[in-house]
Amino acid sequence: MLTAKNIRKVYGQLQVLKGVNLTIEKGEIVSIVGSSGAGKSTLLHILGTLDTPNKGEIFLQNEPLHHLTGKKLAAYRNKYMGFVFQFHHLLPEFSALENVCIPGWIAGRNKREVEKEAMKLLEMLGLGDRTENKPQALSGGEQQRVAVARALINKPAIVFADEPTGNLDSKNAKELHELFVRLRNEIQQTFLIVTHNEELAAMSDRTLHMKDGLIV
Repeated sequence: MLTAKNIRKVYGQLQVLKGVNLTIEKGEIVSIVGSSGAGKSTLLHILGTLDTPNKGEIFLQNEPLHHLTGKKLAAYRNKYMGFVFQFHHLLPEFSALENVCIPGWIAGRNKREVEKEAMKLLEMLGLGDRTENKPQALSGGEQQRVAVARALINKPAIVFADEPTGNLDSKNAKELHELFVRLRNEIQQTFLIVTHNEELAAMSDRTLHMKDGLIV
């Protein structure tokens, strides 16, 4: 599903990534763990094309991403990648349903078809009765599930999750972990997760440990 070769990233004199190689198979849940400053989030952002490496190659479904730029890259990212962050980044003026629909609308898909798909996802995630609620009327766990639904709306090849449980209490964190596993089992969804949460890492198919800009 995803292959990265010799990913290097430098900020000034600081080498953050020193030649990272990894492969992720379809339907895998892979967690990246390591101490702060190891380069985990930088790697995730580069693999998700939110940042660019100084050197290296990235392939998603055998498509070389390092050749894409500008609008082509943005369109590819919107179509084939989903993102869940520690802070859900929901738009406060829109309902849960509208927040989930936005990537589908950006992709130019049929408005009603996207809404129907968003309703299905919200119901699947236990939010069928919360579709018209705006983010401020939802709990932290509910907001994060809306963010997961938004990440899934375009049926992405892979979902990148950066500390997805970092802002949740232990009950909601556990429910989110179980949700990722259920999505993998039911729809073969692929996940790459950066986390400090040992329980989430333990539920993954593989755990990669990063130290000093390398997978060790």
